[in-house]
Amino acid sequence: MKELSLHMLDIAQNSFAAGAAHVGLTVEEAGGWLTLTVADDGKGMSPDFLASVTDPFTTTRTTRKVGLGLPLLRMAAELTGGTLDIQSQLGRGTTVTARFRADHIDCPPLGDMAGTVSLLVQGLPDGVELVYTRRTPKGEFRLDTGEIREILGPDVPLSTPDVAQWVRGYADEGEQSVM
Repeated sequence: MKELSLHMLDIAQNSFAAGAAHVGLTVEEAGGWLTLTVADDGKGMSPDFLASVTDPFTTTRTTRKVGLGLPLLRMAAELTGGTLDIQSQLGRGTTVTARFRADHIDCPPLGDMAGTVSLLVQGLPDGVELVYTRRTPKGEFRLDTGEIREILGPDVPLSTPDVAQWVRGYADEGEQSVM
């Protein structure tokens, strides 16, 4: 994947597939590092599956025999001198953390996080809450679908075109405010 935002999209979709009710996405820039974290409270992984999850021939998909998302993310992080860490417990959830040396020539661009977040919000499965946090030396931006739903009320879906357009604008503004 050419942009890190697409990795975040892929991992968040894995969280949804794992039955998570809460998914947190965090992008943090500090001390020359770019850190991406996706944390969920989904079904988690067994220790055996966790040990092999970055092998491209390990996947839970039935439509193909390879899973490239995490192996490619690990490779991208390691090319910059960074790391990929995956913590998971059955029945408790999974946290994927990728660290990149931001100034390294091989560090992929972050990409369109506002677009990624707004796409995820539009397609949220019923009962799932998403929190996106972006931290930089200039500040912090946070988008919480629980707060948005509280303001809108239970009868207005997040996938409504007007809401989707507002979420995209809000995410764009938030990204710009910390750049």
